Parts: sequence; C-alpha cells; structure tokens
Amino acid sequence: MQVVDVVQGEVRVTEHRGADDLLSAGLGLPGLAGPLAPFVDPLQPTSAELRRRAIQTSWKGIADLGPLGGYGHVYGGVPHVPGREYQAFARIPGAHAPHRVLAQIPDQFDQAHRCLVVTASSGSRGIYGAIALAGAWGLPRGCAVAYTDKGTGAGYFDYADDSGVALDGRRAKRGEQALEFEPAPASPDAGIAIKHVHSGDNPEADWGRHVLQAARFGLAMLDRAFPQQAPFTPQNTRIIATGLSNGGGAVLQAAGLDDDGMLAGVVALEPNVHVEGQGRALYDYATEAALWLPCALTEARFAHAPLARGANGLPPPAWPLRCGSLHALGMLSGDTVSVQAAQAYEHLRAQGWSDAAMAVAATSTTFDLWRAISAGYASAYLRRGAQHMPCGFRYAAMGTGGVPALADPATRAGWWSDASGIPPGNGIGLYGGMDVSTDPTLSGTRCLRALWEGADASAAELHASVKATSVKVPRRDLPLWVLHGADDGLLPTAFSSEPYVAWLRQQGRQPLYWKVPYAQHFDAFLALPGFGERHVPLLPYGYVALDRLWAHLYQDAPWSDAWPTPAAQPRGAGMLERKALDLP
Repeated sequence: MQVVDVVQGEVRVTEHRGADDLLSAGLGLPGLAGPLAPFVDPLQPTSAELRRRAIQTSWKGIADLGPLGGYGHVYGGVPHVPGREYQAFARIPGAHAPHRVLAQIPDQFDQAHRCLVVTASSGSRGIYGAIALAGAWGLPRGCAVAYTDKGTGAGYFDYADDSGVALDGRRAKRGEQALEFEPAPASPDAGIAIKHVHSGDNPEADWGRHVLQAARFGLAMLDRAFPQQAPFTPQNTRIIATGLSNGGGAVLQAAGLDDDGMLAGVVALEPNVHVEGQGRALYDYATEAALWLPCALTEARFAHAPLARGANGLPPPAWPLRCGSLHALGMLSGDTVSVQAAQAYEHLRAQGWSDAAMAVAATSTTFDLWRAISAGYASAYLRRGAQHMPCGFRYAAMGTGGVPALADPATRAGWWSDASGIPPGNGIGLYGGMDVSTDPTLSGTRCLRALWEGADASAAELHASVKATSVKVPRRDLPLWVLHGADDGLLPTAFSSEPYVAWLRQQGRQPLYWKVPYAQHFDAFLALPGFGERHVPLLPYGYVALDRLWAHLYQDAPWSDAWPTPAAQPRGAGMLERKALDLP
C-alpha cells in the first residue's frame, strides 16, 4: 500500500519526548484533570499549545477525572509515553471534505507483538476524541494507535474572516494552505460552517470507510517509523478496532465493510449503531426526545433525577410549558400539567424508553442537547450548507447577551482544541428554529420531527441518508464485543446495541455483549454533583474487554461468551472502589 493512496497533501511528523508525550502532552493525570492548559498568546496559540489542549479537552470530555472517580487509582492510568505523531488529511473517494487521520507510534513499540489500534472520535469530536479509550489502552502496551475524526471535528470555518483550520490546528485563511474544512465561498455574514453538518457528504454513511482508511494510514506510518521492519501488513500486525459512542458505531460499520480481513478484533462501547429495519435511528429518538421529554420529565417520578429539578425543587419553567403546548396541539388530552406529564411519560414508555434512560436523559434535556443534535444531524443528512440548514437553523458567533456577532478572536483561535464538533458552545450559538411564544423552541423542534415523520421530498431524502448509515454483517470469525451502559439516556440500549446484537445472532454471528448495570453514556458527567453516586464509569469495562481481546489474539486465550456481565453497583457518595465495578 502506498501512502499516496490515502493522504491528500503533506504528512506532518512531530516528536513528543521529554516534557511532552503522546498520551497526555506532558500534562500527566493531574494536569489533564486540572484547569485548561493556557496559551501564552491567546490570539496566536502555537501548534504545540493547541495540541496539548486538544488532548486535554478530549480526555475531559470522555473520562471521569474527578477526585472521586478513581481514574488512575482504581482503573486506567496516564503513564508517560514518548514517541512520534504522523498527521494528515485523507479523503474518501467522492467526498467534498477530508477526514483528519493521525498515527501515534510509541518509541517502545512492541516489535514482538506488532499491534495497531484503530479508532474513531466519539461524538463529533476532533482527532484526539478517542484518546482516553484507544490511546490510554494501546500506547502503554506498545501498540501504535491510528485515529480518524471520521469527517467530524472542530475545524470550524468562519465566513466573517474566511478562515478555517490548517493541519497543525492553527487558523488560516482560505487559499493560504490546505484546510480541514473549506466550504464553498459565501458572504461574510453566512455565519459558522461545521464540517460534520455542512460538508455535503453525510459523513456518517462513510464512518466505516474512514476507520479502514485510518488503519491503512497507520500501517503506512509504521513503515516510515520502522523501515527495517517493514512492511507492516494485516498479516503480520494485528489491527484492533475500538471506539465509543459515534466512534463505537464507526468501528462496527468498519467491521461490516472489512472484506479484506484487515481487522483482528473489535470492541465497541455504547455504539451509535443502526441496523436497517431493527431498533431505532438516532435521529428518530433524538427528535422524539426533544419534543416529548421536557414534559415527561415533569412527572413526579423524576423529581430526584440529576438536573431534573432546580434549587427550588421545581422543574425548569420551560418543561411544564411544553406540556401545555402538546395539549394545545391535541397531542395530550390531560387538563393539568401532572396528568399531561404522566401521559407524555406513558407515550415515551410505549416507544421503548425505560425509566432509567429517561431519568439520565434529564441531563441532556436540561442542556438542550437533543435539539442541538437534531438540528446538526438534519443538516448533515440533507447535505445542506451553512446558509440553508433545515427548519431555519444556523450557527453564528455569539456576542453580548447571546445575540449573533463577530467571533471573539481568542475564542476562535482555540476552536480546534476546545470545541466539541457540534455547537452550541465555545462562543458559537445555534440560532433560528424559534418563534416568539411561551414555548419558543417548539416550532423548530416540530419541524425537525416532521422530517422523520413526514412524507415530502425532504423527509424522503433524510430517510435515505439515515438508511445509508446502516451497518453490514461482519465476517463470521471476527471477534466482536459490544459493551453498553444499562442506564444510557443518550443512546438507549433498546434502540441501538440490543437490536444490533440480536441481529448479529440471527445472522449466525456470536458477538459478546455486556449491558453494564448503572453505567450511562457520559463518564465525564460522573463528576457532576448528584450524578456520580448513582452510576459507575463504562471505560474500565472497555479496558477489560480489550485486555481479553489481546489475550485471545496473542496468548490463544479462548474467546467465549461464558464471561458474565459484571454485577456493578452505584459508586455511592464516596470515592469509587474496585468492588463497585465487580471486575477481577
């Protein structure tokens, strides 16, 4: 394989030793958990500063690094791992925008057990978005790790100054150098363009191809790093695919496309996985949640769910107003908020939502995450540009009082390192899709829901794009393990992992599956007051699954479904203890 088959443009090579390293950029666990690493000049951060903070924010977004979480003591660790990074833009044939690929190759690469871990970012995060899983497990073991941002990431393009993000993470103007995302020209008031949302590629349909392309890139960079041991191939180097959330869905997509047998094994955590005709697609239940959950969570049974009630003991004012709106539309028949809330709850139960998923989803509902996901994904599925998002939505820099304005230069300079890949956040607001009423977000939310339930051309196009994200059946001999939190309120198991695993078994495959009690979607949320004591983190179970896959691949340990799902218990008010995880 020639690297030219994968890469468009240069391959940027950097060395990370001494006060720097691959796993934490020299911060170590205390630094990762501490305040954001500063920029000497906030208006012009260096590429090294941006990388350090991108690694830090990726860790903070995925792992529970809080004082009670037990990371580095009960499970996991952040040792110093010196080595080299190889980074480039790669492109799927026919795509408008590239995806970023990165290979981290430790100096202590294990030549006796040649291993490449390939992964894709969680959510819509940038290139380091899976470092707390794939990097934290693979690099200390002596594996190389290949990452892809799978066509997402925070390479935001600002039309106000016609700037985007270059390969080194710094801002650059259109035409100055290759950019992570360079949309078609538009007027300076066109706002902010986001690669996942506005590339016109429906990148989710290609996530599996992104992963396989990243694996080929990783092999090619191993050839460069160790020419005397080249060539590195799937026949002499075991390729282990792992990811969580959207990254978990990406590696499962890759498993179904791996006709050449590149992958030696797959471990997917809480995957956003869609099987055509099975379960429910994310867009379906996200738009449903945006519409119905604010009312349902007003129901008394959720009074003690984290963030479901304010300091006054009452739900957010917008939630009972949503009950009234649904009643006015004839969608609820009750005459009081309590009856309406009970009816909304029963509606969601009938659609497959569990009480545990709804209770945890109060957090996402409070943060208005459902609407943010739905607006962004609708634009991605319909392949709309920044000026033509469905339902009147748009992204713009946020000024004083929350009104659209020019981006703060210092905030813009740090978008690549700090942002999540789907606004709002980091000085960017989600605008439009609202009206002047007591329930201002209802009109846009109903419009987004109609794209799923409707029968017009836009709804048909959206359904076709969702269908294109469906996974295919992996080969029979591929070791595959899916792990998911029983309390996941963002990607409920009933809609994602469970129908996928059942479908695989119907197809004669034998995946391993752990539905971990008391685990939910966001380990990082476990540091929130009132949240961590109710749950356990999911990451330690991912590490154990990868350990067992390693033992199977390199030590001929059996690959068996005889391993029982751990009987995890809530962490409680104190520090996490090993016995709560019920792991050996």
